[in-house]
Amino acid sequence: MRKKIEKSDAEWRAQLSPEQYRVTREKGTEPPFSGNHRVSDEHGIYHCVCCNAPLFENEHKFDAGCGWPSFDRPLGKAAVEERPDDTHGMQRTEVVCSHCDAHLGHVFPDGPPESTGLRYCINSVAISFHPGE
Repeated sequence: MRKKIEKSDAEWRAQLSPEQYRVTREKGTEPPFSGNHRVSDEHGIYHCVCCNAPLFENEHKFDAGCGWPSFDRPLGKAAVEERPDDTHGMQRTEVVCSHCDAHLGHVFPDGPPESTGLRYCINSVAISFHPGE
């Protein structure tokens, strides 16, 4: 098993923008439709902005109309971890990077029925796109 990447708050703050820090380290959420990752046919992989771990393939991205990048599956079972989240009076499933525990977003059972039926609703500031990978 791979050892988790651990850094102090000061190290994370020095590495990340204030919005990236708020979302990934403090479990925040960016406003809907504020991100810059749109659905495209370009081949590539989305990585964690905190540790650069590969998380999602662009081929599994879809337009859910919710205002955040949505994927029907992670890159692999080891890419992300899912945890219960009962904050804000809701029962949801949080999605975090399995390598550094960065908060990425949540997963919901309302994705495309023709694939996994899941919608990994991910904050765009938590991921970076690497075209051609």
